[in-house]
Amino acid sequence: MTMILTVVIIAAALAVGLFANQVRRRRRAAAGGGDGEEASVSDLVSPLETLAVLLVAFVIVLAAESYGSASAAVEAEAGRVDQLYEVADYAPEPQRERLQAAAVCYARAIQAAEWPLMAEGGEKSPAASVWSSGFRTHFKELAHRDDPTFELLVEADDERSKARQTRISEASPAIPPSVYWFMVVALAATVGAFAFGLPRDRGPSHLTLLCVLAVLFTGSLLLIEDIDTPFSGQIRITSETMARTAQDISEDYAADHPGGALPCDAGGVRT
Repeated sequence: MTMILTVVIIAAALAVGLFANQVRRRRRAAAGGGDGEEASVSDLVSPLETLAVLLVAFVIVLAAESYGSASAAVEAEAGRVDQLYEVADYAPEPQRERLQAAAVCYARAIQAAEWPLMAEGGEKSPAASVWSSGFRTHFKELAHRDDPTFELLVEADDERSKARQTRISEASPAIPPSVYWFMVVALAATVGAFAFGLPRDRGPSHLTLLCVLAVLFTGSLLLIEDIDTPFSGQIRITSETMARTAQDISEDYAADHPGGALPCDAGGVRT
């Protein structure tokens, strides 16, 4: 809906500007006037153009930073889950098998249950939180035994938790709606002002360049809208990284514990 409104507003601004320009030309032609005021129109358009360009640049940087943080968090979370599985290999039984099984189920739950929630603004999935809570239960058992792997496991789990929280928080748009719509209005006003200031003896090149400018402004707005929601849209961040981790450690679990059954199904739901 936002994208449709953006296109409509920019197109309406272009049409209104061209219409106003035509009306002004006709009135001046009827009065026998020339284009003596063209310089003053350009002077008025120039600061508006500067404002629009600076605003777009600022918002694009803000949206790109949010997208980059979300992408880095996804990579970090998958890496920490894999690290937790590997470190657990040095823990004694039965914590070793239980921790590794919980890591596999957590990765599966993130991919199957929590990832769809990212497109809706981001929130934690209880299916995944069950396994992250299970990590801490097993850590307490190792702490009582003064196991040397305890600190390494806690460190890996802490980094996993931080990465997960960052991923969830970055799922929400970083740009407030008021800022986005102010930018839309500023760009629409700029396009309309350019259309209004076209000279009377304009040629096809003038209209072509104006339409190109309108398309570029519209594309910039749509790009910002897309990257500001990093887990939805055309250039969304996928769950491929976590899916690879889930597959890798699932294969490792099958090799490390022949005949051992995981306490979850393929979607990470406890069985």
